[in-house]
Parts: sequence; C-alpha cells; structure tokens
Amino acid sequence: MAELDTYLERKAQVLAARHADFQSSPEAGSASLAAACHVAGKTGVRPVRMGDYIVVTDSAPGLAGHSLGPTSPELLLGALASCLAHTYVLQAALRNIALDGVEIKTSGTVNFAQVVDPANTKDIAMQQICYVADIRTPEAAARMDELHAEVDKACVVLNTIRHASPVTRRESAV
Repeated sequence: MAELDTYLERKAQVLAARHADFQSSPEAGSASLAAACHVAGKTGVRPVRMGDYIVVTDSAPGLAGHSLGPTSPELLLGALASCLAHTYVLQAALRNIALDGVEIKTSGTVNFAQVVDPANTKDIAMQQICYVADIRTPEAAARMDELHAEVDKACVVLNTIRHASPVTRRESAV
C-alpha cells in the first residue's frame, strides 16, 4: 500500500463527481479568480488577498523591505511548486497511479541590478525557472513517464508561465 493511497482514493472520487458535474453543466467548470494587493503604511509590506486568505509579501532589507514575507518572485515560484504538487496528485488520482510522496522544488534567478537601475530599458523577468519533482512511488518508470507528461499538459501555473498568457492593464474605476 502506497502512503498516499487513502488521499488518492478520496481525490479520485471527488474528481469523478466534478467531471460528471462539468459534463452536465460545462459552464460550471470555469472559475474566475482574483487577487488584490496594496502597499501598507510606513512598512511598505504588501498584503495580498486571494479569496479568503491574505499573504503578506515584502522585500529584503536591500530593497528597503523588512523580510516579513516572501518576495513577489518567491511567491510566483511558490505558486508554481504548489500547482505542480497538486497536479501530480490530481493526475495520479485520475490514472490510479500509487504515490508514496510528492515534493516539488522550484528555482529561478532575478537580476536585481536591472530592477534598481533607472536607466534600464529592458523588460525584467525571472530567468532560468526550473523545477525538480521528487515523486516517490512503487510504480514502474513507464507509468512515471506517463504521469510527467500529463502534468506537463495539465499544470495551470506551469503552462501560464510557459505560454505567457497576455496580461492587460485596465483603468481604475475610481
């Protein structure tokens, strides 16, 4: 018996129910998500509201922050790691693949010299984003190859980063 079997069984049941719901009402499968952030008082921390949750983001002291929370690039890497971990579990549940554990590590680099250079003319983006998936399983290598391929297709955050979904700025209604 694999360590995550009980969770994967429950996950598979819930996913089957959601699939049935979405087959009968395809519009129910689409969800609009939102987040909001503001710069707080004298500290400059940035509380980010996502649904019912607030995560405080901050900068390191080298950028006048207080290290009271992750930086925005760290939050992006965390979102990627979380989405990958969830997608591995979701795809394993859909395919009846046994798992003993899933751990995802993400990394990337940011050129902070460009960030603080007022003469910089280049778009600044995180580079060298990568992840390592430590999937502990009793399954054969061929099943793991199948799982990796399905995760590559199904991970929302991974594919949003890879395929650069357009982001538009709207004018404030205020």
